[in-house]
Amino acid sequence: MAHREAQTGIYRGSIIRSSKRRQHARPYTTCSAIFTDGLCLCILIALACGFVWVVRRFLFGVGTSALENIPGPPSQSFQFFDKHGWAFHRKLGDEYGPVVKIYGFLNKPTLYVFDPKAMQSIVLKDQNSYEETRSFTSTTLLIFGPGLLGTLGEHHRKQRKLLNPVFSVGHMRYMLPIFYRVVDQLRDAISVQVSTSPREIDVLNWMGRAALELVGQGGLGYSFDPLIEDKPNALGDALKALLPSLFTLDIYQRASPYFTAIGSPGFRRRVLDMIPHEGIQHVKSIVDIIGDKTVLRQVGEGKDIMSILSMACFLASEGKHGGGDGDKLPENELIAQMSTLIFAAMDTTSNSLSRILHILAERQDMQERLRRRLRCSFGWARSLVRRVNAASFLDAVCRETMRLAQKDVILPLSEPIRGRDGKMMHEIPIPKNTQIEIGILGSNRNKAIWGKDAYEWKPERWLSPLPQAVVDARIPGVYSNLMTFMGGGRACIGFKFSELEMKAVLCTLLPVFIFELPKEQIVWNISGVNYPTMGGGSQPQMLLKVSALKSGSI
Repeated sequence: MAHREAQTGIYRGSIIRSSKRRQHARPYTTCSAIFTDGLCLCILIALACGFVWVVRRFLFGVGTSALENIPGPPSQSFQFFDKHGWAFHRKLGDEYGPVVKIYGFLNKPTLYVFDPKAMQSIVLKDQNSYEETRSFTSTTLLIFGPGLLGTLGEHHRKQRKLLNPVFSVGHMRYMLPIFYRVVDQLRDAISVQVSTSPREIDVLNWMGRAALELVGQGGLGYSFDPLIEDKPNALGDALKALLPSLFTLDIYQRASPYFTAIGSPGFRRRVLDMIPHEGIQHVKSIVDIIGDKTVLRQVGEGKDIMSILSMACFLASEGKHGGGDGDKLPENELIAQMSTLIFAAMDTTSNSLSRILHILAERQDMQERLRRRLRCSFGWARSLVRRVNAASFLDAVCRETMRLAQKDVILPLSEPIRGRDGKMMHEIPIPKNTQIEIGILGSNRNKAIWGKDAYEWKPERWLSPLPQAVVDARIPGVYSNLMTFMGGGRACIGFKFSELEMKAVLCTLLPVFIFELPKEQIVWNISGVNYPTMGGGSQPQMLLKVSALKSGSI
């Protein structure tokens, strides 16, 4: 879902309804030094929040407003934030409808929304009235600096304007040689692992390493990992562990906006070092690794995103694009964009690729069908781009997996809902500072739109015209009538990069390898980006049995 205060998909970004609040410019130091802002007094704020909750809940109640008439589960339900709460998320859509009231932090009423017309209002028509929560922007500023995820309003729009050209479809063709080279390295590396006999390998690890190398060479013109041997990668491991670790520290993230101005960075760091909390210390070590700017200052061969963005800012400063100094990004924002890009491009895409391979390992019939389609394209298409474009079933597999992955205003509804008082509601008054969770999972699996088989993985649905209900719903997502990549001014700017990366990897690996389920069960966990673990473990990991196809069978 999406907080704009938004989450699971959960896209953690909720939506807070507010007056037109503007973010004041201030200098930020990225990563570990400034990350201490939100954590140094976390123990005290936890106790304070507990006291506030007791006073609010038992002395004053939770308050009444138009939101109190919205149906939803009991206020004691914290399953929404449970990493294994898949059944609860399904229940929200199946039993309560497209607008549901749940209870969030300090028992605050929160709306979970996947009504198409309401989402259009939130992410498109009235998007300026719905902003990301302070806790979300504050946390992302502390970790990555003032990149796309940590800015609001005009500042955010300015950044997107400069970044849009390098993520355009036209520019993606310049990335293809890079993609080709990296996925071939990935194929060769896995071939070495299974050259003598089939074996279980950590597919999540290999997908993460490949995604990091792709964004490294395509984003910075820099090689993080030659993909030669099976060895740990400190940056990749840190990026992979960040969201699962932050998901367990939700209460401390919510405290971060209130402490960003306390003391100096050095003082806050010393206090943070003394906090005896294993989760906080783990996140601190992760951010220290991500915060190494040595790599982020590398500028590559000219076609990578960093080089093009730097050149665009230089031309803007010289007035050659009709702009002035106000049109360029300062150095700290350039570095923040790269930090954000590396994190977003690696974690989301590698987890999605792992999910696809997991499903194909379960559905051997579909895996063989896709393999045959890809082999057919090999006969005439020597280039990667032709192979990718040749297989419509590959596109269907990617889309279907993405579908199942995750001022006071009046919120319009495409269909009325029945309030707790029994009356039908055609619109909902939204009070100022209301937190809204955009139900990505609920929208992508809405039976009223996608049909009775909405919970089934069926790539075939994309090989024929979509149901008229999908077309009529006008879902405001930027990708294939789905909310997976969001929409409007906060849509994922690199979704084409991610899509091409997934198809390139699948197109290269499936014709030469067979993927099968391992002995141990794979468990998918809810987080900012859903991630797999093995059995009862907590470490992000996904083993699959991989075997090489005989060369004569290709």
